[in-house]
Amino acid sequence: MGMLMLLLMLMASLAALALGINVSQAIAFALLMSIPLNLLVYYYSDQIVLAMTRAKLVDESEAPLLHRIVERVAMRAGIPKPRVAIVPTDVPNAFATGRSPEKAVVAVTRGAIRLLSEDELEAVIGHEISHVKHRDVLVATMAAVIASAIGWLAYTARWGAIFSYGDREERGSTLVLLLASILVPIFAAMIQMAISRAREYKADEGSAYITRKPHALISALQRIENYVRRKPETRMNPSTSCLWIVNPFRGSSLEELFSTHPPTWKRIERLRRIAREMGLSI
Repeated sequence: MGMLMLLLMLMASLAALALGINVSQAIAFALLMSIPLNLLVYYYSDQIVLAMTRAKLVDESEAPLLHRIVERVAMRAGIPKPRVAIVPTDVPNAFATGRSPEKAVVAVTRGAIRLLSEDELEAVIGHEISHVKHRDVLVATMAAVIASAIGWLAYTARWGAIFSYGDREERGSTLVLLLASILVPIFAAMIQMAISRAREYKADEGSAYITRKPHALISALQRIENYVRRKPETRMNPSTSCLWIVNPFRGSSLEELFSTHPPTWKRIERLRRIAREMGLSI
């Protein structure tokens, strides 16, 4: 949670600078605001993420296969069955959110339901259930919400700095604000990367052992990766990238450097090794 507190302080500092508060006061403002912001994000981050991705909760009559798979995998993992949501995008993918296993939601895109086989869907859901079981989803969800807020504040602050005028002292403050609006999102991306990468490997391993279908997860990752390379997601907030099983956004080489996910080929290599350890052939 230390990384999340740092993200919150970065967000509060940027907000303070945008409001015209000097640097020392901005730090004090950040410390003061980090606690209530932490509570706010803790309780409402899952609802915010569902809204950001336009995910819709569905019952068993609307998605019987999805519910059956989620129930089966959750039972094997020894956690309560999460709620189920469908994301209205053709890009195949999935994520989980919620502050605890009892409050969790597993969201699968329309594209994943259409493109993936039942075994592949089960393996992907196993990955998300593993995140839920190990309580990764709270951290990732909060990081996504905070990063989104930082991005919005940085955009606002940057344009405010560009169009502001004044005496020499005000110009100095404007320069600090402009630099902060550029650097803070980069620091936020680095923190998101540190939070997410190791957890993806762990969730892949969890899926392999929960479902005993590492080969299905390998083929699912390949299908999703190939689709994203051809048709990346364009309509959602990139701040949610750390939530998805594969980053659905493709950007510049600098953005790739700060990717929230390890390279897919490395994940596949690890899964093949896990499959051999399990005595399964690929």
